[in-house]
Amino acid sequence: VSTQSTWGFQQSRAIIKMFAKSFGKAASRNRLVFNLISDSTNASGFACFSSVNKLSVNGARLRSTLEEMAKIGGTPNGGVQRLTVSKEDKMARDLLVKWMKEIELDIKIDQMGNIFGNYSGKDNTLAPVMTGSHVDSQPKGGRFDGIYGVMGGLEVLRTLHENKIKPHRPIILADWTNEEGSRFSPAMHGSGVWAGALDLDWAYKRTDRNGKVFVDELEKIGYKGTFPCKRWPVHAHYELHIEQGPRLEKEGKIIGAPKGVLCLHWYDIYLEGEANQVGPTPMEGRHDALCAAAEMILKVDKLPGKMGGNMVATVGEIQNHPNSRNIIPDKVHFTVDIRSWDDDYAIRAWNDLLSDFEEISRKRGCPMKTETTWRVVHAPFNERLVQRVLDSAEERGYPSLRMVSGAGHDASYVNQGAPTAMIFVPSIGGRSHVECENTKWEDCEAGANVLLDCMLKAANENQLRNHQKISNKPLLI
Repeated sequence: VSTQSTWGFQQSRAIIKMFAKSFGKAASRNRLVFNLISDSTNASGFACFSSVNKLSVNGARLRSTLEEMAKIGGTPNGGVQRLTVSKEDKMARDLLVKWMKEIELDIKIDQMGNIFGNYSGKDNTLAPVMTGSHVDSQPKGGRFDGIYGVMGGLEVLRTLHENKIKPHRPIILADWTNEEGSRFSPAMHGSGVWAGALDLDWAYKRTDRNGKVFVDELEKIGYKGTFPCKRWPVHAHYELHIEQGPRLEKEGKIIGAPKGVLCLHWYDIYLEGEANQVGPTPMEGRHDALCAAAEMILKVDKLPGKMGGNMVATVGEIQNHPNSRNIIPDKVHFTVDIRSWDDDYAIRAWNDLLSDFEEISRKRGCPMKTETTWRVVHAPFNERLVQRVLDSAEERGYPSLRMVSGAGHDASYVNQGAPTAMIFVPSIGGRSHVECENTKWEDCEAGANVLLDCMLKAANENQLRNHQKISNKPLLI
């Protein structure tokens, strides 16, 4: 694995001990449906295995699970609205925990409400393999985004459980809190704190549009856990997800293996104008905050072309005050989202855009304040794990594609402390974050099968590239 997996092991001992006490359970021996060649290793020093493709997930069960989850927060047009730490989020979490318990996972909930279900391995002193995603959604979002990765991971563990398969390493299924960031910004809230990229107290104090505080809402739904929200050693991490774009469908591929995730830069812009009655106030001399915002928003739309491409820029949120048809707007807030594979390029683009904004602000007589809300560097994934996704797809006969993820994912933050890769399946019409979001059921099954193969291969590797056991006590179980 990469050097990313060797983070501060001395500092992590306290966390490891807490996991050991919390999850303490002796591993039992169960039969395997694949043959481990325990004394044979490849050039990288990892155990070699015979084919695991005899084992497959239950596609019908996966579909039923996703359909049951889609009822929670379901919308009339076939989507879902399951905003983070809402009553719908609580219902989805409760159902997930129920299903985890049915396959005897040991469950821990951390300080950010992240849920971890642990499937015991033969040697629980080894760093675990992890998978998962999120159950929260966008407002009027889709029924596959995020939840597919959690239910796909659950289906993998159900398959192992019913076949009495005990891998060498433990396997963790994670549900990360507030991946979407639509109610409480920024996105990837839970995984960001877990990775050490976001401060816990800062995250607790985030407010939504109605002034509600994140930590209060987390406590209200009963998912503010006591387990420390700090990362631990992870041997390999795979996140299963819909593509949320058109490439796989257009190119006739079933499996996507992104080389990484673009950088994500979020900005908030606040403009002040001068309110007045619209009829008697001449056009000359007005200080219309909404007109100033409109000019700025068009600059955002033209930014990628101006910079020469290889980026996207979007305004996705706007608030206009007092929002009355016969009052000149005096306050406007809007957001800017810039994404690129090149972090410095994205920052240069923002600086160029900011110069345009300042000129418009002066011309319109509308003072401006800007905030850099969130910056996540681009996340290149572990090449060996990415190749394993492609190899596993080939073994199954699924056509695959190397690509880049334009959407943000919890994998971006997990990647900062653990070797990571993602598995994509096609989005019909390239649509996502909308009610009509859809993916073929056979593609959902295919993605889960690739996840199964990748997880088993990783969970049966008997050593780490850069370190051996860091404790004689179980890490997670």
